[in-house]
Amino acid sequence: MRLCNNLERDERGVSEAIGFMLIFTLVIVGIGLVTLYGYPILLQTQTNADERIMEKNMIVLQNDIKSLTYKSVPYKETSLKVGGGFLTVYNTTFNPTPSFTIADLSGPITTFNPGQLQYESVSAQQIITIENGAVITRPMYETGSVMLAEPRWFSDTDPITSKTTSVIYLIGINSTEMMSQAGVGTVRMQLSETNYTEISTPANQVTVTYVPDPANNFSVAWHNYITNSLKWIENPPGTYKLPTTDTLVIKRYDIMIKGL
Repeated sequence: MRLCNNLERDERGVSEAIGFMLIFTLVIVGIGLVTLYGYPILLQTQTNADERIMEKNMIVLQNDIKSLTYKSVPYKETSLKVGGGFLTVYNTTFNPTPSFTIADLSGPITTFNPGQLQYESVSAQQIITIENGAVITRPMYETGSVMLAEPRWFSDTDPITSKTTSVIYLIGINSTEMMSQAGVGTVRMQLSETNYTEISTPANQVTVTYVPDPANNFSVAWHNYITNSLKWIENPPGTYKLPTTDTLVIKRYDIMIKGL
């Protein structure tokens, strides 16, 4: 009888040990599955969130630039968080830099280097840039680009005189030194210079040529904007012919980034 009782106690001990091992194994397997599948998804979700936030931040900064240029506000200051990457100022003297050349039959009227205010996401491998008043994004190591927010270029025809005026805004980004920011910071901008040019041009003979920075090529975004939104004709590639234009107005603004 005593032997039977000992056997029963031994069997109960083995059963408890097996149960503990099974539960412990399930916990370890569960942690492993979460680490293997859940953590990368969590990181990707955070990366996507950072990218969406920076898209909105760049559009906010574009609106600040519009206030400085179109509304003649002298100074703007915006606090923002730069997550998953860093925000950098590439001023108009940075080399290489994109350029816009406006010309008519007599030759080039002006060549403009706009500079860039650029966000680079290390985790998402994505670039978002403010270039010449437009917000553009592209994959870091791939071709192609998309314009998230357009600049303010337009052509307008007077219904009485039938004369067409085309207006092109040139907005440059400048800074006194190379600036870069990660984390929480404040972007301080000031309007430093304004230039207004009005030219009577030979009708249908004004062109705009865009030469991209080879390292940051946004030519697809500019092509889609100019040919689809403005309905200008591209010929040859990278050169766009304005519609019949009697008066060309070029408004140039230089924005000074005081700090990031």
